[in-house]
Amino acid sequence: MKAMILAAGRGTRMAPLTDACPKPLLPLAGKPLIVHHIEKLVAAGITDIVINHAWLGEQIERALGDGSSFGCSIQYSGEVEALETAGGVYQALPLLGAEPFLLVNGDVWTDWGYERALSIELAHSDLGFLWLVDNPDHNPNGDFGLTKEGLVLSQPDTTGYTFSGMSLLRPELWQGFIAGAHPLAPMLRNAMTHQRIRGKHMQARWVDVGTPQRLYDLEQLLLAEATR
Repeated sequence: MKAMILAAGRGTRMAPLTDACPKPLLPLAGKPLIVHHIEKLVAAGITDIVINHAWLGEQIERALGDGSSFGCSIQYSGEVEALETAGGVYQALPLLGAEPFLLVNGDVWTDWGYERALSIELAHSDLGFLWLVDNPDHNPNGDFGLTKEGLVLSQPDTTGYTFSGMSLLRPELWQGFIAGAHPLAPMLRNAMTHQRIRGKHMQARWVDVGTPQRLYDLEQLLLAEATR
C-alpha cells in the first residue's frame, strides 16, 4: 500500500510560525510534524510515500530528501498554487497507482497505529474508508454520521463525528474529475449519498494541529510524557 501525506496548505492560522517555514516542518517534540507521520508509516510497513507541497515546498524536499534516511521512498507532487485536497490528490494519482492508498492529513497528530489501515478490505462497491474521531471543542457538531453497520453518512445524525484526516481511498473516486483546485469533502459526501463510503470510530488520541496554541499544548503534553 502507498500513502500520501497532504502538505500543501499555506497554514495561515499558524502565522507567524509559517511565514518562513512550511507547516509540515514546524517542530513538535524535537522533530518536524511531518516526520511523526513518516516514522509511523514506516513502522507500519508502509514505505512508498507521496507528499504534495506548495507553500515553501522546496524546504520540505530539502529536509526530507528521497526518504532513504527514514527507511522509505518519498516522491513529491509540487503544486504551483495549492490545489486543495481533491485537486492535489488528482495531480498525484500517477504517482499513487491503481490500488487504494492511505491519505493522511499532514497537520494532524495521533497515536493511532497506521498498520490498522492494512487490515481494511474495501468492498467492490466502496470508494473509501474514513476514520472518525470524537468531536473536538473547535468542531462540536462533527462532520459526518456513522451507522452501526459502518456506513458513513454525509450529515451527522444524533451522533456526529469529526473526520480524522485519515482515509483509505480508491483512485476511482476521482473518475470524471476536472483538474483544478477542489476540496475533497463534496466528493466524499456525493459518494456517501450512494452508500459507497464506510468508516470506523478511531479509538486513539488525535489533535488537529491547526493553531499555534494547539501546537504548543500538544508539545507540552508529549514532552511531559517523554520525561516520565
